[in-house]
Amino acid sequence: MMRISADRDRCIGAGMCALLAGSVFDQDDNDGRVLLLDPAPATEHTAVREAVEACPSGAITLQES
Repeated sequence: MMRISADRDRCIGAGMCALLAGSVFDQDDNDGRVLLLDPAPATEHTAVREAVEACPSGAITLQES
């Protein structure tokens, strides 16, 4: 199982997460920071891992069990 968390205070609004895994992440229209749409996605695991690695601020964390 995959669990994701996103730290909006740490996010710089680069948008890599939304670009790589758009069904899991989005960007807030007001400030551009990450919005976590699905903290435990059943699919898109590879895309989520890529988004975590691509996040320039390290705002996204991933736990897998």
